Amino acid sequence: MPAILVTGAAGFIGFHVARRLLENGVAVVGIDNLNDYYDPQLKKDRLAELDGRPGFQFHKIDLLEDEPLQALFQEHGFRQVIHLAAQAGVRHSLENPRAYIDSNVVGFLNLLESCRQQKVEHLLYASSSSVYGANTKMPFAVGDSVDHPLSLYGATKKSNELMAHAYSHLFRLPTSGIRFFTVYGPWGRPDMALYLFTRAILEGRPIELFNEGKMRRGFTFIDDAVEGILRLLDHPAEEDPNWQADAPGPASSSAPYRVYNMGTSEPVELSLFVELLEKALGRTAIKQMAPIQPGDVPATSADLSSLVEAVDELPCTPLPEGIRHFVSWYGQYHQVDGIPAD
Repeated sequence: MPAILVTGAAGFIGFHVARRLLENGVAVVGIDNLNDYYDPQLKKDRLAELDGRPGFQFHKIDLLEDEPLQALFQEHGFRQVIHLAAQAGVRHSLENPRAYIDSNVVGFLNLLESCRQQKVEHLLYASSSSVYGANTKMPFAVGDSVDHPLSLYGATKKSNELMAHAYSHLFRLPTSGIRFFTVYGPWGRPDMALYLFTRAILEGRPIELFNEGKMRRGFTFIDDAVEGILRLLDHPAEEDPNWQADAPGPASSSAPYRVYNMGTSEPVELSLFVELLEKALGRTAIKQMAPIQPGDVPATSADLSSLVEAVDELPCTPLPEGIRHFVSWYGQYHQVDGIPAD
């Protein structure tokens, strides 16, 4: 079998997906532009964990570089593509909107074109729970309207779903979008709450709890997310025989197109999340309450019925256990004394 292309292989989820594929004996070609949205050293250290493993190749390629991308597709003849490269972060999209259009829209178009030309058998790509925007009905279901994003980041992710559908319809390219819900775990992103809070608590600095600590999130442990990704990879999107043009459901189509949620239906309040982190660290946080930030949504949780129908029940790591795994990794990676290893 040809190697699987993993975009964003130096990123949080992309690294874990590439590592699991390699452990399963599957060849992986990884690409990443190694940008400086957060410390590139963490990305290089992730790549160092993959480097030298049998079947792994890495190419520093930006998705805006159309010609190198097409050449890579022609060289390897990819049949399956896992697209996890993106400009992430809700708040950063308020400060640097063009980066999101470049990476998440133009870059995605270049990838779609390469997949079309190569006649890829399945494109699995990352969407986001941010597409639900102003929705308040909980849990969020893939059949819900996603017409009111609250951030440009969310808008670009909805754009990805619309672009994927167009290519699925026009060129019969099987595409599956995954709306991730707050993925966390070892090797996680430094701009996300768990990493930020852990660093601040260990350094004796205060942490900000937005929405007065009442934010609620459906947290998804990285190993559970990876399991879902790999199961879905072997279930290419197909035409939905029950789809009706006079009552069109947004998560399937007469084209080979699907959208899934990946997360949990049991949201946790941020204040409890911090309590669990304090317990894992054996330290007390200095808390500062703050109002909700522009672009944030007060709560998220996922209706997983369509995902379960496709790939059966997924493992669900309990939040205290997942936080302990992260804290243990953090202590080892940053060489912090007094943090127990797993």
